[in-house]
Amino acid sequence: MPRQAGGPGVPPWNGSSTTDEPYVAGRLGGPETTGDRRPSRKHLPRMVRLSSTSGTLCDMNVVVCVKQIPDPADPGALDPETRTLKRDVKLILDESDSYGVEMGLQLVDAAGEGEVTLVSMAPNNEAGGLRTALAMGAAGAVLVSDEALAGSDALSTAKVLAAAIRRCEPDLVLTATESSDGYTGTVPVQVAELLGLPSVTFGKEIEVSGGAATVRRQTEAGYDEVECPLPAVVSVTAGVVEPRYPSFKGIMAAKNKPVEELDLAGLGIDPATVGWAGARQEITEIAEAPAREAGEIIHDEGDAHERILAFLDDLKVL
Repeated sequence: MPRQAGGPGVPPWNGSSTTDEPYVAGRLGGPETTGDRRPSRKHLPRMVRLSSTSGTLCDMNVVVCVKQIPDPADPGALDPETRTLKRDVKLILDESDSYGVEMGLQLVDAAGEGEVTLVSMAPNNEAGGLRTALAMGAAGAVLVSDEALAGSDALSTAKVLAAAIRRCEPDLVLTATESSDGYTGTVPVQVAELLGLPSVTFGKEIEVSGGAATVRRQTEAGYDEVECPLPAVVSVTAGVVEPRYPSFKGIMAAKNKPVEELDLAGLGIDPATVGWAGARQEITEIAEAPAREAGEIIHDEGDAHERILAFLDDLKVL
């Protein structure tokens, strides 16, 4: 059963799934697919299954948490005073979040009804990355932007996301395992704790049936099969599905899809509990990564194998 837990400014959510009826498998892709769907590929693995004994199609409303980050090809610079990444450049959708968006869209397609809603937190009301996910097929988005959020640590971020998610009353919340610019890997479980919901991490496949989710959780040895009631929070590993490319039609449609913009007051969150004021993490030092040294070039004069073995022996590899 969901745990009842709360946090500063974010009381527990005692919500439930919008439907207790079972779901039925739907067709993913195929000749009938149009619009912003990428053409299906015959051997593309399905990582979403919905089962039913009644044959009744039900709504499947999914929230996907997405992060907008500086383009890794041009990541900008670190602020020497705050020791944080400057985010005054154009932001794009974090690639790791595109897998959650795709899995959410497949769940909704399989259910036959429902929608995917995006939830994001970004400075300056930046919505460029959200538009990419909307072009993939998401129905709408909730964007939280407030100057007081500058300097937010992982827990502060989770508080904001949890408060925004609560407004959507989803059947399922999907996230990436970690962001490409933060790598804390803690936000998904923190969001679940603040909402009082079950948390399953490293999901590689999801099956929904009768108000419960069965998740194949990736491990070093293979996978664990975990069952939990809905609603729940599941973090999705990268590479488990192939994100579709936004079509021209999808890109044009995304311009008119709703993006609800909220600040901390709109979420009922005290600014003193987030941002620099509420941060429990502190960056004490930053340093440039050391330049990679050039390797040794060995010209074979009949003894190359001996020199390579000696080199590996010095590294304690052998």
